[in-house]
Amino acid sequence: MNVMQLTETIGVAGQIGLEQVPEIAAAGYKVLVNNRPDGEDPGQPGSADIQAAALAAGLEYHHLPVTAMNFPGPDVARMTGLFDDDSRPVLAFCRTGTRCANLWVVTRAGAERVQAEERARALGYDLGMAARVPSP
Repeated sequence: MNVMQLTETIGVAGQIGLEQVPEIAAAGYKVLVNNRPDGEDPGQPGSADIQAAALAAGLEYHHLPVTAMNFPGPDVARMTGLFDDDSRPVLAFCRTGTRCANLWVVTRAGAERVQAEERARALGYDLGMAARVPSP
């Protein structure tokens, strides 16, 4: 699992395996966010299985699926709240981490969004999805 730290309390990753959920909890994350729709790729673990593993590991779990077609999706306000809560470190994952990084960028406003864009680009993320969403 390759976690990219966007901030001290926000990490993003590509698809995780069920066996990695305890590692995520051991790394200090408190919240696990799944931004993938179920069935996006053959063989990906389903949300219910990931939720069970997350709860068993003591993690709060949220399934907030987003696609390129519906980005930033109907749950962007919930993502904002999760990203804004520094008391509960968040690991968000999708297929590659790109959607999650784009979601983080669009949940930032003003100068903070500019800094988020710079950070995400420095980590190698394509911000094409975020570019379509005006800053709040």
